[in-house]
Amino acid sequence: MAAAGSTKISWRLQEFEAHTSSVSCLSLGKSSGRLLATGGEDCRVNIWAVSKANCIMSLTGSKSPVQCLQLNASEEQVVAGSQSGSIKIWDLEAAKILRTLMGHKANITSLGCHPLSANFLASSSMDTNIKLWDVRRKGYIFRYQGHTDAVRSLAFSPDGKWLASASDDCTVKLWDLSQGKAITEFKSHSGAVNIVQFHPNEYLLASGSADRTIKLWDLEKFTMVGSLEGDTSAVRCVFFSADGSCLYSGSSDSLRVFGWEPDRCFDMVSVGWGKVSDLSICNQQLIGASHHLSTVSTFVVDLHKVKQTGGAVIQDILRDDQPLTAPSEAKGAALRRSYERPTTTCTAQRVKQGAEGDRHSPEGERRSASEDEGDERVSSAEIHNADDYKEIFQPKKAICTSHLLCRSLIKYIPGVVFRATRASLGKLCLVPPIAQSTPVQRVEPTVVSSPSAPAPAPSRNEPIGLNVADFLSRPGALSEEEALSQIKKGHDTMCVMLSSRHKNLETVRSVWARDDIKRALDTAVSMNDLAIVVDILNIINLQPLLWKLDLCTTVLPQIDKLLQSKYESYMQTGCTSLRLIMRHFWSLISDTLKATPSVGVDITREERHHKCRVCCKQLKNLSNIVKNKSSAVGRHGSAFKELQLLMAPLDDAL
Repeated sequence: MAAAGSTKISWRLQEFEAHTSSVSCLSLGKSSGRLLATGGEDCRVNIWAVSKANCIMSLTGSKSPVQCLQLNASEEQVVAGSQSGSIKIWDLEAAKILRTLMGHKANITSLGCHPLSANFLASSSMDTNIKLWDVRRKGYIFRYQGHTDAVRSLAFSPDGKWLASASDDCTVKLWDLSQGKAITEFKSHSGAVNIVQFHPNEYLLASGSADRTIKLWDLEKFTMVGSLEGDTSAVRCVFFSADGSCLYSGSSDSLRVFGWEPDRCFDMVSVGWGKVSDLSICNQQLIGASHHLSTVSTFVVDLHKVKQTGGAVIQDILRDDQPLTAPSEAKGAALRRSYERPTTTCTAQRVKQGAEGDRHSPEGERRSASEDEGDERVSSAEIHNADDYKEIFQPKKAICTSHLLCRSLIKYIPGVVFRATRASLGKLCLVPPIAQSTPVQRVEPTVVSSPSAPAPAPSRNEPIGLNVADFLSRPGALSEEEALSQIKKGHDTMCVMLSSRHKNLETVRSVWARDDIKRALDTAVSMNDLAIVVDILNIINLQPLLWKLDLCTTVLPQIDKLLQSKYESYMQTGCTSLRLIMRHFWSLISDTLKATPSVGVDITREERHHKCRVCCKQLKNLSNIVKNKSSAVGRHGSAFKELQLLMAPLDDAL
């Protein structure tokens, strides 16, 4: 076995005090393996970089102890479930809380993040219920019932279609998200099931149990294809290798590497991690994390020195010293179906279609907007280590403060103002806006002169609109140090906001390049940031040929928000988009709705008719908003009057 070798294979990486009271849960980032989130009875969530003992960020606001955590697939968000049954979602890049979800009546026992969309997550509770959430809404969109005891683990399939749940009732259930019902139930375990995980490629599911076994389930035939034994204590973690060729099993103070079809153990490593809580892989090193009282320990196993092939077939007794006899017939990957990875948009639509009709979110389990806002106001993100925070959560490309780049950023990011200081007239400083994503009204300084003082004679050498005296020191003015201190006060917050906005725009741009403008806009809408939508609309408003009827169905609900925004630039963008839709698509919408139904089945025509009906309904709603705003004075009042005339045919619409 690996532990018997003279070469060092595993070691403790660090041990540190993670919370002021007992640590109750932790989660390792699975994509990088370098991020660690811990939750404690002090009601805090702390974020750490693996191998560094200094806390990067501390997330506060929970009113009861944190019971479970989950970092999402991109490691940009962390989800925390509390003892009271509430769930909080944090955006780590923007260092802010995104949503507080209420719906469970007992403490949260497990969480799962959708692999393809940050908008969906699953949760379970001691009340035995599993709930599927769309974080853009306040209530859950589906409830799955069937377990008779607490659910301990949740996992989404790689294609996002299924959800697996493991429970203390010794069963594993597989749920179809689009149908909202259980597909099958696996009952071969004799003890509580602690963990489930899907194979990264094949239709295969692994479950680890307190009965000290790992069961492997074929998800095409819904049969057990392997029972991996050898652990001397409860299986606490399972983790497939990236290529799916082997399975790592974490139990008390040991790691085992298993193969299947036929069942065999490749290697066993003694690791002093106690009751390991989570596993991850980074650069061919397996990272394990455990907690005891208020301390957290991380351990490393060098996978280069661990056997991941060979070994003897398990036949009641584990034997590592004999060569593996090749199976008589081919099994495994060659015969098993692989997952198809749909786009994020398709996945979201599939979940919505299945869930919309059977949505269970009683009003009694929802809170008012004011309660949510109050709860989120007391939630905060305290950045303790700015250097590590910038290194991990900010984009690799640093924000350049050159004149040209700053002006290009200002063009696309509302709410950023240029200010010059006397100490640095040649430089431009970015200062935070009044509110995030909010255009700032510029107020020009006025100079009040003494009544007795003669008016200064105009000078041809003085720049128009610039008073040089404004840059000279005056009695009572701030010192250079004080001025710079005030300017820098919001610098970190602004950099976080700019970095988050920049990354979102890069994501939309990559989707546009890979797919099409419709999916790019869907991605922008899913980010729940109206400023991103405005940026994209400002581009496509200049290119009418890009517009299709599909695009109108996505844009019209956003125009509703823009026209009712308190920001003039948002209203202007909304008016431009609405004007374009009325001029280029109203004739098509009207003619389609008035056309005589065709004989027989014409799926294309029916789809177009449905889209036109949806657009017409949305346009009628917008027509009422335009009428109410057309009485306003000024430039926007004129724009709304023009739109009112353009939308007059809607009064006679079907």
